Amino acid sequence: MVLVITEPIKSQSKTVCVIGAGPSGLVSARELKKEGHKVVVMEQNNDVGGQWLYQPNVEEEDTLGKTKILKVHSSVYSSLRLASPREVMGFSDFPFTAKEGRDSRRFPGHEELWLYLKDFCQVFGLRDMIRFNVRVEFVGMVNEDDDVKRWMVKSVEKESGEVMEEVFDAVVVASGHYSYPRLPSIKGMDLWKRKQLHSHIYRVPDPFRDEVVVVVGCSMSGQDISLELVKVAKEVHLSAKSLEIPPGLTKVIEKHQNLHLHPQIESLEEDGRVIFDDGSCIVADTILYCTGYDYKLPFLESKGRVEIDDNRVGPLFEHTFSPYLSPSLSFVGIPRKLIGFPFFESQAKWIAKLLSGKTCLPSSDQMMQSISEFYLSREADGIPKRNTHDIADFNYSDKYADYIGFPHLEEWRKVLCVSAIVNSIENLETYRDSWDDDDLLQETLQDPYFTQEIPSV
Repeated sequence: MVLVITEPIKSQSKTVCVIGAGPSGLVSARELKKEGHKVVVMEQNNDVGGQWLYQPNVEEEDTLGKTKILKVHSSVYSSLRLASPREVMGFSDFPFTAKEGRDSRRFPGHEELWLYLKDFCQVFGLRDMIRFNVRVEFVGMVNEDDDVKRWMVKSVEKESGEVMEEVFDAVVVASGHYSYPRLPSIKGMDLWKRKQLHSHIYRVPDPFRDEVVVVVGCSMSGQDISLELVKVAKEVHLSAKSLEIPPGLTKVIEKHQNLHLHPQIESLEEDGRVIFDDGSCIVADTILYCTGYDYKLPFLESKGRVEIDDNRVGPLFEHTFSPYLSPSLSFVGIPRKLIGFPFFESQAKWIAKLLSGKTCLPSSDQMMQSISEFYLSREADGIPKRNTHDIADFNYSDKYADYIGFPHLEEWRKVLCVSAIVNSIENLETYRDSWDDDDLLQETLQDPYFTQEIPSV
């Protein structure tokens, strides 16, 4: 399909509300500021970072996250380390390099990435644009029938309870999607009387000492948390959709006598039994669901133009723009399974230039046709609707970058990323501390990207 883009209009400044001060919100604020827009970032917590702002106190959160408004945003647990090497993660002009006196590991802990985001915020002068401890409660159109949309944003100052209503020319939603637990449907789940929780509120292994724990889900967090629990729990039973598991996980199970692999759960019984699909059964103290997260936009009233259906947010052109509400409403950070920070940056640049009139989108009809073709291609590839935003394709990032003239992903970024993934599959327990791509790493560190002059913090 050929997309026809009409001529841009002269540059103009807009008032823009950015929701969220995590990675996608911060880079959006920077790009909007560069383009001369008046930016207000609304952040519900007391500092920047989004998911990477660690929240150790989870006692007030519902254990399964079944409330409309969550008290805890971050799902980061205490021991979490990055799954990708730091070299691949930085923004295009701000490498994520090791700092003296900080966590210099190649796969550092979560606090190091949070400090990187704080540095980014300080170097680019973003903090003055951010209102902390402010929760957005409502976003809706002021003038639904007009061609040029404006947006009412209602927010609440969490400590004082003060409510503000403001009108903006545009809203950028950068509120993240790793907070609202996605739970399986298991027979007897509501009747099971023992402890059930989602990994959203898992922080440390100590509360599970000497327990029999069932971990549901075999993705990255399920594997990571199981590895941590085997050191304190009596038994850890990992329930997976498939018993065909990566070699690295097989090695771990063979190493730890108290770690066991099971198929999916058939039912939960009131007496504490957990019955698996193969008929095997154990009595458990705790069930820990590492089953992912739901996209939710509880504040957005778009009159049906943007909806969430089985974790598909849409319709969105290139996962970013509503065909009927763009460019005044946009979304940054929705895609998963890609090298996030450079991609968020390319999204932010496109949005900022659209709002200043320096570029244009295709027509609404063309965008809808493109979306329909994308949905059909995903269906043809057998990809479930719930995985609509899982990209797992470097070429998509490059194709996206072409819309705005953003540089393609460097080849070293792609190679180092794949190398880490392959190593994690083979060596789950050690890949963050032992690797075999050191020659490539040393060559990469000589790239101009890493030798560019970075403003000091």
